[in-house]
Amino acid sequence: MLKKVLIANRGAIAVRVIRTLQTMGIHAVAVYAEADADSLHVQQADSAFSLGSGNAKDTYLNQGKLFAIMQQHAIDAVHPGYGFLSENPEFVERCEACGIAFIGPTAEQMRVFGLKHTAREVARNSQVPLLPGTDLLTTLQAALDAAEDIGYPVMLKSTAGGGGIGMQTCYDRSQLTSAFDSVKRLSVNNFSNDGVFLEKYIEHARHIEVQVFGDGRGKAVALGERDCSAQRRNQKVLEETPAPNLSDEVRHTLQSVAKRLVSAVNYRNAGTVEFIYDQSAQTFYFLEVNTRLQVEHGVTEQIYGVDLVQWMVQLAAGELTDLETLTDNLVPRGHAIQARVYAENPQRNFQPCAGLLSAVELPQADGRQLRIDHWISAGLEVSPYFDPMLAKVITWAETRQQALAALQSTLQQCTIQGIETNIDYVHTILQTEVFQQGRIHTRYLNDLAYHPATIDVILPGTLTTIQDYPGRSGYWDVGVPPSGPFDNYSFRLGNRLLQNPEQAAGLEITVNGPTLQFNQAVRFIITGATLEAQLDEAPVTCWQVQQAQPGQVLKLGKVQGAGARAYLLVSGGLDGNLYLGSRATFTLGQFGGFSGRALRSGDVLHMLQPAGNPTGTMPSPTLPAALRPSIQTQWQLHVTYGPHGAPDFFTGDDIENFFAANWEVHYNSSRTGVRLIGPKPKWARSSGGEAGMHPSNIHDNAYAIGTVDFTGDMPVILGPDGPSLGGFVCPATVVTADLWKLGQLRAGDKIQFVPVSQDTAKAMEVAQRQQLRTLTPDPFVPQPAPLSTLDPIHGTLSAEQNGVQVVYRPAGDKYLLVEYGPQKLDI
Repeated sequence: MLKKVLIANRGAIAVRVIRTLQTMGIHAVAVYAEADADSLHVQQADSAFSLGSGNAKDTYLNQGKLFAIMQQHAIDAVHPGYGFLSENPEFVERCEACGIAFIGPTAEQMRVFGLKHTAREVARNSQVPLLPGTDLLTTLQAALDAAEDIGYPVMLKSTAGGGGIGMQTCYDRSQLTSAFDSVKRLSVNNFSNDGVFLEKYIEHARHIEVQVFGDGRGKAVALGERDCSAQRRNQKVLEETPAPNLSDEVRHTLQSVAKRLVSAVNYRNAGTVEFIYDQSAQTFYFLEVNTRLQVEHGVTEQIYGVDLVQWMVQLAAGELTDLETLTDNLVPRGHAIQARVYAENPQRNFQPCAGLLSAVELPQADGRQLRIDHWISAGLEVSPYFDPMLAKVITWAETRQQALAALQSTLQQCTIQGIETNIDYVHTILQTEVFQQGRIHTRYLNDLAYHPATIDVILPGTLTTIQDYPGRSGYWDVGVPPSGPFDNYSFRLGNRLLQNPEQAAGLEITVNGPTLQFNQAVRFIITGATLEAQLDEAPVTCWQVQQAQPGQVLKLGKVQGAGARAYLLVSGGLDGNLYLGSRATFTLGQFGGFSGRALRSGDVLHMLQPAGNPTGTMPSPTLPAALRPSIQTQWQLHVTYGPHGAPDFFTGDDIENFFAANWEVHYNSSRTGVRLIGPKPKWARSSGGEAGMHPSNIHDNAYAIGTVDFTGDMPVILGPDGPSLGGFVCPATVVTADLWKLGQLRAGDKIQFVPVSQDTAKAMEVAQRQQLRTLTPDPFVPQPAPLSTLDPIHGTLSAEQNGVQVVYRPAGDKYLLVEYGPQKLDI
């Protein structure tokens, strides 16, 4: 009986093994590199121990550290997973020397099958069909002579290793000449073995493999075959079982041959025999044996209803003594397909991606129908040190078409944000006619056209963020600001001209813009302040809908003239972290948008396709010149008076001076608030009393967006990322229809506050909404209100009337500040 088993691996396989061990009542022990400290396998294990910092060599491949942990914690057995030490015979021998059971094949079997040329010899002796090939080659001339005999194309292979490393297809003499030394060098660098050999290369081959399991005493079983032909650069992307378009005769023969091969060496535990299948000739040839559990073992488990990891553990514990009885009644049912989800950018030649996962949302597993093996969660940092596989998504159904449809649907429901993944690429493969018909071969993906609905960030600009309108509504009372576009009028006009939904997200560009590359055709528009713009060196006119083609580069330069912010909107809008109902970026809170931050070089923006218009070619309405916002350096901001005014907080002269002054925008201004330079108030009181020494101090009260907050003697207009609560007086609040102007204020601009009535503020907003809806100018002209007609107090209830005095103070045209009792801290 095994009591403690160590999993000498990481990621999805570690989580998978832990789950089985715990089901069996065995204590699961995890190890981890510090870069994986937050991985699910660390969280879910019964105990976990650090291997320190560094790459695989310093951690998961460091046998000294592993054996120190195993001896210190009385480990009975070790499960190697796949990769790392799973096919290392020296590790197996060291385990056995320490009295620790290795859950896998013997060291001798690993050596026999680990080198491809010796594996071919065993296959030949077992009468397994082999591709025409050679023994180990020591010279280039010997390789050239052999290739002439075999016939081009040939595959030059390293005898050691796997995973597609050390393999090069050669179509002629010159390609073989150039590849020979490089493959030998790659082989010695990766596997400490420079042995190479040649095999005949079948151009449109399928990769078929058979799952085997041996008892170590000469008996073995085969559990069906898997099709792993969907590969890129010899790396598997999709796997399924049973293999489509395979005759029952071939299917049976494949399994019989695989069983015969491993039985001949008394194979122990789980393994996979891989074959090349020539579809046109309906013949197969031995490729290699993987002496470990494969990444794709899950599809076999789904159709047979077994747990291969449990079998592996039971065999190592001596509890699985009759393999044939165990498998007598096993009948495969249905069809299963697996997609590998990698942290990589398919558009950038599948470059591995590392970074913070800002959002992870995966569908709930559903027994046999849906299984997702993964190790990730939101907030986890994906390290650059290890294999980039994040998850394996497996669907099962009674038929292949049903399983395929379920996989497509499931992938559409998967959200992994913060880094790039291959989910959309896999979905593209699944939609091809070739895959739908089960006719895919190992080279098919080499020529697959892929144009993702993405935009690459080449240069990020000064401060570029994803925003949407109206932003994050409904959370202001608990301190979460709305964020959203600072100049929401320009932003909304852009979406209107693209015929986007009003809430479609776009980019807010501050002062200096980004350089972006489009990977799919899309319509776009630049609104807000005018800035330099070029599409593939051709000038782009702002405020006009443009068309970009795949591969085109948009360079956005500095804002020209007045204004501070421009906006880039695209057909359908941009995707981003949907947080509390909005994709708007709140950089201070580090949520929303692109991982809660401004864009950086190397980021990839995802576009949402327009409903019913995937190519984005609908004609655009024209924008009358009168509707284009007037962006200048001299501004009039319409405000309502209050919530705080004279005579309680300010003198009458203070308020007169406030509205008469020509305020200057301070250089230290941002989305949090716009600071102003101007006259200092004289104040109606000498201090803030209990609230503080300065007359501007009051007990904390709720702020309105756009309110003018006197922080000491300096006013600050609170922006969309500003605080919702504070302890300073506010003599005026910018009306809703003029809030957009705050986003275009820049250092040195001049401002005059224009008081208006509540009715006028409402009429301004109605007129603005009408203009956005109809793109027709509204003739309404707001009239200033004399200060004598305005009051910062809307109404009161006396203590005699209500039991406590209540004061109602208008804070702009959207908020009402209600004060209960006197300004004293008497909670």
